[in-house]
Amino acid sequence: PRSCRYCLLLWGTQSATRWYNQTTNMATNFFGLKKSSSSGALNAMEGDGFEYSLGPPDSGFSIFLADRTKKIHFIRHAEGFHNVATKETGSNDCLLRGDEPASAHPLYDSRLTAKGIAQSEALRTHLASRPSGARSFTAFDLVVVSPLTRTCETALHVFGQPREPGKPAFLDQMDAPKNSPEYASGVKVAPPRFLVREECRERWGHYVCDGRRSITEIAAEFPGFDFSEMVHDEDVFYSDARESDEHCCDRAVRFLQWLNSRPEKCIAVVTHSSFLRHLFGQFGETLKADDRDDLQRLAGNCELRSVLLCSHGVKDGQKVDPLMPPPANPSTVRMGSVYEKPLSM
Repeated sequence: PRSCRYCLLLWGTQSATRWYNQTTNMATNFFGLKKSSSSGALNAMEGDGFEYSLGPPDSGFSIFLADRTKKIHFIRHAEGFHNVATKETGSNDCLLRGDEPASAHPLYDSRLTAKGIAQSEALRTHLASRPSGARSFTAFDLVVVSPLTRTCETALHVFGQPREPGKPAFLDQMDAPKNSPEYASGVKVAPPRFLVREECRERWGHYVCDGRRSITEIAAEFPGFDFSEMVHDEDVFYSDARESDEHCCDRAVRFLQWLNSRPEKCIAVVTHSSFLRHLFGQFGETLKADDRDDLQRLAGNCELRSVLLCSHGVKDGQKVDPLMPPPANPSTVRMGSVYEKPLSM
């Protein structure tokens, strides 16, 4: 979106994608500046109706300063028991609390199935042989995790044990993935930190699977995860009312702002399908239909979708306030017919 001052470029999914060369008929020179019809002099962006020129308008390319970009690898959680329940029943009614408290429902803060664990381990194998940078495998500087149980489980099975919070990388070294040239050469790598952030949790409310346990309880189960930036122990966000589309879209962009503020350059985010739909649905309007569909389509369980986050620079350094429960306002935004079908959250 124009007002958020970020761009997402689709880096790749598990299927090949194509870059789109956008063409626009605009009379500008390659600096994005108009020529005066009388003098031939260059005038800065006069009457263009946009704040930024992302390259020659008819070239189909964008150029960003390298230090304003970073790779973000979004991973939807693996299969949970709530996914199985909605598939078997053909509706989301099995995710409603009924007359009991949501936390008493067996699918509250749902866990991974055995198939979900296998999906996570398969992705781990894929990343161990997926070239990235100068390495024959993909290594991450940071893993950001939603605080729900299924995302914590997914992160643990995909990436293994995290680096202990507060421990420097040079004091926590492990072997490179087996069967890699780096392993044969005795190369050591540091496991990434796992940082838990409320902003990338699933769209909350109404469905019991999207509530979470207390951080006290979750942290005891995942002792290597860093929960230091969590503000609320109990789930103060979950209610019978669904989080509005507007609020979910807004916190998704604020999450990008937080990601952009991080010093790491290669980050994995383990999150959820509806959150990703609200995030990616705000980008891609100028892309070719195939690329836009690749970016915005509903993510499958344990799907890896990699993007390049490009900052325009105008929000760099701005403070990102902690996530707080929103006021109860009715939603006026609709995100498409996917919600008329059983949700795969």
